Amino acid sequence: MTQRRYIDVHILQTVPPANLNRDDQGNPKEAYFGGVRRSRVSSQAWKRATRLAFAERGIDELDLGTRTKKIAAELTNLLLDRTALEEEAAARLAGALLGTLEIKAGKKAGDTAYLLFYGHRQLEEVAKLVADRAEELAALDDAELAAAVKDLPVKDAFGTGHPVDVALFGRMVADIATLKVDAATQVAHAVSTHATELEFDYYTAVDDQNPEGETGAGMIGTIGFNSATLYRFATIGLHQLQDNLGGDHETALQAVELFVSSFARSMPSGYTNSFAHRTLPHLVAVVVRDDQPVNLVSAFENPVTTGNGSRAAGGIATTSARRLAREQTTATSTWGDTPAFTGLCCTLDADDETTTSALTDAFGQPRSFPQLVADLRTHLAERGENN
Repeated sequence: MTQRRYIDVHILQTVPPANLNRDDQGNPKEAYFGGVRRSRVSSQAWKRATRLAFAERGIDELDLGTRTKKIAAELTNLLLDRTALEEEAAARLAGALLGTLEIKAGKKAGDTAYLLFYGHRQLEEVAKLVADRAEELAALDDAELAAAVKDLPVKDAFGTGHPVDVALFGRMVADIATLKVDAATQVAHAVSTHATELEFDYYTAVDDQNPEGETGAGMIGTIGFNSATLYRFATIGLHQLQDNLGGDHETALQAVELFVSSFARSMPSGYTNSFAHRTLPHLVAVVVRDDQPVNLVSAFENPVTTGNGSRAAGGIATTSARRLAREQTTATSTWGDTPAFTGLCCTLDADDETTTSALTDAFGQPRSFPQLVADLRTHLAERGENN
């Protein structure tokens, strides 16, 4: 494995009334932090939003992965496309091939017991193992078929050639250690920088076909919501990512660029038609470190408040940005850990000299987001060449 290198991504983003990520009661998820209730969006929700955004950025579907219990059905479809087998025979052959993985069966016929995250090209490789003799194999009885495919490198197909999303987010297969992929990316639960309160939208829907003069709603209900300025954090272990990609440094750099761009621009889609909540961040800061990742959420342990009845100076987002800058500067000076690279994209008021100065001291001169991503890649490429 290469030298340790972490890319920390810090984001401040304001979301209007919304229900991005609901709990078991259908209300926005929350957490207590710093003694007050905060809005929260789970790491799983934002990881999924980020992963789905990969395809929107022009990445070929074959170069991405999918997470499903229905891998047998997917392999069956590949065999149907590439051989002359009928569906029943293709399903039987697919089952035999996947049986070599010894994955626990699910309650529903053909399903695995848990979601399996794999690459589309990896499954293509499995289909190729038998494509030229599929009819011969399908003619065998169950015992003969199992024996014939037992030594095929099916596990090897899933253990190499990982797509970028599997390499980034990892794969956990508790009962088959050889299929496990250690995640190169960690994503924190997003939390509001301030206290929030759960509110409810009481809505009614009118029946358009009501007779003239008839009143009353055809439907009524409530939706829980809140609004918040969120602190979001993720970190990429470039060394682990490169290892997951078979040592391919160039592909690892592409994956970092893809993740940072998608993580910053993505948004969980819960109740999006009801709230149209999609926004862009106020601030994206990137820090490259060689020691360990550092989540700066401690900046908000003391919540941004309006306890004196007045609005926080400059607004919640601006105050949060100053807090974040101070935390970064304090952490660097106190622990003596000088980052290898810092980069900042910020849409806050450039005329606010206090905030601008604090952010510049902490993260460098602001630049456009495309320039930030390009500069990050250049830095990582140069350091990779020098290792």
